[in-house]
Amino acid sequence: MADMRLIVAGAGGRMGRALTRVISETEGAVVTGALEAPGSALLGKDSGVLAGLPENGVKLSADLWELSANADGILDFTVPAATIANVAIAAERKLVHVIGTTGLSGSDMAVIKSVTSRAIVVQSGNMSLGVNLLAALVKRVAQSLDTDFDIEILEMHHKAKIDAPSGTALMLGEAAAAGRGVDLALHSARGRDGITGARKAGDIGFAALRGGTVTGEHSVIFAGAMERIELTHRAEDRTMFAQGAVKAALWAKDKKPGLYSMADVLGLADF
Repeated sequence: MADMRLIVAGAGGRMGRALTRVISETEGAVVTGALEAPGSALLGKDSGVLAGLPENGVKLSADLWELSANADGILDFTVPAATIANVAIAAERKLVHVIGTTGLSGSDMAVIKSVTSRAIVVQSGNMSLGVNLLAALVKRVAQSLDTDFDIEILEMHHKAKIDAPSGTALMLGEAAAAGRGVDLALHSARGRDGITGARKAGDIGFAALRGGTVTGEHSVIFAGAMERIELTHRAEDRTMFAQGAVKAALWAKDKKPGLYSMADVLGLADF
């Protein structure tokens, strides 16, 4: 069977370079394109060299339409505006579109969902096996405990991260809300400051910390009377996200059009 030909979006960034390295190490996958923003000083550079590998002959380009002419999929960990710009082209070219971009708005998700009747999209706030297992556990615990247990989600990331709460924190919040059978948008508490009054029963709280070079830490706390349950995941390197994304692309290659998640890829949807 031929290798799956993958485009790395944001190939000059930290995550893009990690994706290039992982693809080079993965049987059945090959880098066929490297996408970077128009005007980037890295355009024309060799994506292999940027990733710390030997030259691979794949130069960074800002033209997704051209890159996608001979590709099977795109791995997209960029920013919302770039991801949304990539959606229509990926769908038109019938690429598997793996989206790990965080900070997507409701309108962004509506655009992504609009193409899934004809395109294969795997979208997740976090591509790691451990985090997706954590989300499944959070949903199950939230189902098991009533609202006497307060749910709080704490996350910490490096100082350069531009969105908060993180996509992973929101994914964990959605898992907790699903377990409780509620709408997260109506039961989300963020940014407490000043005289806030007592905590509202049933709320799912979020707190975001930023500093240093932390790749990602997430804890979901179920706080009851005289006892507390804490579920925690600590990411040590971006490589695990890249590995999950490549796994998702290979899994999705022959799937029917639709919107999938890492829970689908890992068989956790019915956990």
